[in-house]
Amino acid sequence: MHQPLATPQVTDLLDFDRAHVWHPYSSALAPSTTRLVESANGIRLRLRETDGTVREVVDAMSSWWCAVHGYAVPQLDAAARDQLERMSHVMFGGLTNEPAIRLARALTERAPRADGYAPLEQVFLADSGSVSVEVALKLAWQAHAAAGRPRRTMFTIRGGYHGDTLAPMSVCDPLDGMHTLFRGVLPQQVFAPRPPAGLDADTPTYAEWERQVRALYAQHADDVAAVVLEPVLQGAGGMHIYPPQAVALLAALARESGALVIFDEIATGLGRTGTMWAADRCAVVPDIMCTGKALTGGYLTLAAVLCTRAVAEAVSSGSAGALMHGPTFMGNPLACAVACASLDLIGSHTLQRTERMQAELDEALDPARALDCVRDVRTLGAVGVIQLHEPVDVERVIAAALRRGVWVRPFRDLVYAMPPFVSDADDIALIGRAMVEAIQEVHG
Repeated sequence: MHQPLATPQVTDLLDFDRAHVWHPYSSALAPSTTRLVESANGIRLRLRETDGTVREVVDAMSSWWCAVHGYAVPQLDAAARDQLERMSHVMFGGLTNEPAIRLARALTERAPRADGYAPLEQVFLADSGSVSVEVALKLAWQAHAAAGRPRRTMFTIRGGYHGDTLAPMSVCDPLDGMHTLFRGVLPQQVFAPRPPAGLDADTPTYAEWERQVRALYAQHADDVAAVVLEPVLQGAGGMHIYPPQAVALLAALARESGALVIFDEIATGLGRTGTMWAADRCAVVPDIMCTGKALTGGYLTLAAVLCTRAVAEAVSSGSAGALMHGPTFMGNPLACAVACASLDLIGSHTLQRTERMQAELDEALDPARALDCVRDVRTLGAVGVIQLHEPVDVERVIAAALRRGVWVRPFRDLVYAMPPFVSDADDIALIGRAMVEAIQEVHG
């Protein structure tokens, strides 16, 4: 039985954390405020305060979008315990294991499919989402080099975010993204304008965007190795929803020029946008696809890269004779066992639930439209976004939402929710009310 932390322990832990622990996107000189999570269950986090009090709050972030089934999930707990009794890890070089094989089979069986496209049937298991994008880019570069036509350029759109490691940073938005500091040292890629907002492509704005993109692509077509996209929803680059037709257009341009198509479905896949994959909305199957985050339900870090047999054969026929990548923890049996159990929980009922969550988020966030500080309100599947006219006062909005029983972590000008799929209608209403009231309290 877990013993609650005593108040002196909480104070000591948080003092050490502030002095020595470097958190994401945080300054070591002026650390951002952190809260101590003592435990979690269902969709709620149990926060231990320095005064000894305990606050239970709904996690509207799904722990950065991965804990889609909530916390202390019996099926995932059982999968982890069962695998621990066998082995927690074994190297993947020259060895294999049952959970990794079962996971690869499950992913290939559930990968997006569409008429006229080759299936995704080769699986490379990686450590994290960012590493999976590294692998995807290396696949594209190696495939072209092996064919005797080395191509170096990645073609993408403004507003994207694909990870924090070096190569993925090069395909993140170079001007408004988080990695502008590194522009001088990153490979130079080609960025098309961000597509118009919304799912509707039948507009003059979209027609003009398409004209610009076709012209820009034509200038670089002979050197484009791959088109890289977060289909339909750009996540950390701004929670931007854009037309599936834009995805289909960019994929078509790639294939016409002999380039590959890479979909980053790390945030959008596994039901988050209302379909199993965002690619399903576009009737397009990429040559290479990355998935992660929800893959293990937030239990362990794991990602996967799926590709067509043609890509795998092209890479393997090159001078190296192999994909030049091999993480130490590749195919970790513990993570793969939990991922198999997580995928088992993502069925048709989950997709039906995320469809309903969109309507519930629409209703819950609708009052924000009446606030003068609000620029836009938008939803897609289990994603709800309130965009302000100004940058969010992050700490004050977090504190205001916590007082209302909800954990959110805004960024830039966005206060958003990506709740666990097991959230019910009352949970969604609470999340929406907390977001709207916190914005109104802080920004007026």
